[in-house]
Amino acid sequence: MGQTSNNCISHHILVIVVCLAALLLCNIIIYLHLDSMVQTGKEPVTTHVGCPPQHFKMTTMTNCNPWLQCEQIAADVHRLKLIGQGAVKKVYLAEWKSQKVAVSELSSGDYLEDFLHGVSMLKLLQGARVVQLVGFCPKDNTLVTEYHPHGSLLNLDVVLSQEQHQHLNTWQSRLMLAMDYVSILHYLHNSPAGCRVMCDSNSLEKTLSQFLLTSDFHLVVNDLDALPEVDKSRGLFVKCGHRQLTGDFVAPEQLWPIQSDNKPFSDELMLGYDEMTDVWKIPEVTQFLIGSVPGGDLVHFHLFQIHHKCKEVDPKLRPSALEVLTVYKSVYSSMVRDNTGYREML
Repeated sequence: MGQTSNNCISHHILVIVVCLAALLLCNIIIYLHLDSMVQTGKEPVTTHVGCPPQHFKMTTMTNCNPWLQCEQIAADVHRLKLIGQGAVKKVYLAEWKSQKVAVSELSSGDYLEDFLHGVSMLKLLQGARVVQLVGFCPKDNTLVTEYHPHGSLLNLDVVLSQEQHQHLNTWQSRLMLAMDYVSILHYLHNSPAGCRVMCDSNSLEKTLSQFLLTSDFHLVVNDLDALPEVDKSRGLFVKCGHRQLTGDFVAPEQLWPIQSDNKPFSDELMLGYDEMTDVWKIPEVTQFLIGSVPGGDLVHFHLFQIHHKCKEVDPKLRPSALEVLTVYKSVYSSMVRDNTGYREML
């Protein structure tokens, strides 16, 4: 009888050890997956598809192709329809050798400097976090990039409401998008072109429009027309435009500071600022990305402290994008682990 009891206890202990080992293995796999998915260092010099510089390869292509030049764009890129228009560019859905691409052309000569700045940034920052450049023709200011059918991040809720994508409408998928977003900020703040600030982000809607949702549900930054450089060692700071900014979405240092004296806005008297303006905006963007899915409240709860730090009035007290990303990764990993443990207990 005693022997049977001991065998039963040993069996239970063995089951517990196996379960714990399986849970530990699961956690290791999750951690390795997250670590490979979210890079914390600088991007490689080649693009995310492994092509050499000044080449592209879309998902359905076998080989890398050199960036298209004026002659190739004129002969082989055929516009299908207008899909977007802003102050700087008109954007067309087009086709190149049966590949769907996006063609952007300058809307007005008044914005030529912004357009050319965006092109130069696209060339310098090619990588996993930036929309893929396909070609450029300086002669007629035409830009060709990879086409993403889901469009900008503004369309997220519409895309996730579609039947074929509803299985992705979870806190896991949405937090992954938030991690992509903060990863992009970290990349821009530590890019091969120096520390760059997203100046075209004076409202939530404008900020969301700068990012594209890829077919495999990741984010790439698309609009780089307003991406000035910060270099504190040279005393180089930025001012996002020459007009007065208002509202709670922009950082406090971007607001006209002499309002109490009723002094009219003066661009000359405005002080410059740095990349911490991007960090200030992280909580609102992440709140949109998480939405109101089950588990979303718990995500917000875990992110409350880091988001509170993002909202420090003194920009020097805010965390870097990398510090925010580290917390996001930790929250994702711990919530997945907790969910896994709960399912194991059931």
